[in-house]
Amino acid sequence: MTTTPTADLSAAGVSIWLDDLSRERLNSGGFKRLIEDLNVVGVTTNPSIFAAALKNGDSYATQVGALAEAGADVDRAVFDITTHDVAQACDLFAAEAKRTDGADGRVSIEVDPRLSRDTAGTIAEAKRLHAKVQRTNVLIKIPATVEGLEAISETLAAGISVNVTLIFSLERYRAVINAFMIGLEQARENGHDLATIHSVASFFVSRVDAEIDARLDAVGSEEATALKGKAGLANARLAYQVFQEQFSSERWQVLEAAGANAQRPLWASTGVKDPNLPDTLYVAGLVAANVVNTMPEKTLDAMADHGVVEGDTITGSYAEAADVLDKLDALGVSYQEVVEKLETEGLDKFVTSWSELLETVQTALDAAKG
Repeated sequence: MTTTPTADLSAAGVSIWLDDLSRERLNSGGFKRLIEDLNVVGVTTNPSIFAAALKNGDSYATQVGALAEAGADVDRAVFDITTHDVAQACDLFAAEAKRTDGADGRVSIEVDPRLSRDTAGTIAEAKRLHAKVQRTNVLIKIPATVEGLEAISETLAAGISVNVTLIFSLERYRAVINAFMIGLEQARENGHDLATIHSVASFFVSRVDAEIDARLDAVGSEEATALKGKAGLANARLAYQVFQEQFSSERWQVLEAAGANAQRPLWASTGVKDPNLPDTLYVAGLVAANVVNTMPEKTLDAMADHGVVEGDTITGSYAEAADVLDKLDALGVSYQEVVEKLETEGLDKFVTSWSELLETVQTALDAAKG
């Protein structure tokens, strides 16, 4: 009996989500191939994805025209357009959500990134997005900034499922898990059914290598060169170790007994940026049970074409992964400095993309007004 790499990936416990969404893709039926042939069971979005979709697609013209006629400002137009696409995608994946009791079949939409340092603003926006989409399989994305931690807890406490995004460091990941458990504890006190609440923690991978490899090039030694392309996998594998530890604790067992679902690790930024590295590196190298891998279509197609799944490639690798980080430290490559820089840059990129999105929609509104 023949199988495929993406089917093998799913069988190994990895949920495949697509890191892309556009109305053109929704209207063309393009998701059908991804679901049926490539085992895609969810979707993630971000400001960059929406900016590209709006800039390159003509399928938004009718809605933009109606919004212009109604006198909508650009912020309302962006809110209505993006939530419309996410609601449609949620409907498309509703059967998968039902089949998996809400674990998969998920579609993510991010709060306005300009609110990433505003706890109260993030909470309000998360609730507004959830109310607008009106689908049980939507995930509200909240960046894992220090200010975002309380927002994550409060949003979960309201019974809203959350995708925690932009995680780079193991220390912050532990804080995210704590915020998740606080949210569930509060949700239980608020009378919510914990079984209906789901969450993923999006741990970014390739950006870690991009930043650290540049620093290793600057070091220039043989030892430094030997470490290139290894930090991203090592960091993510140690994150999975944290996941295993935290979700076997007594605190978690109490929540699990009350019906709670574990917050699964999600591998994000899995498109390889260095052409010298295998294009399936951050997929085949991060296989384990109960994880999500959200891939850009190019990476998904590469995995489907020539990816090799060799079972669990995380469990049992922790000592080797820790050794990679220790060697980086010995070479003067500061892990803390790198992850702090990546968080700041990640937020800046999201805000820049959001500004591009606003500019694109404003131009379309102005054109529609004649």
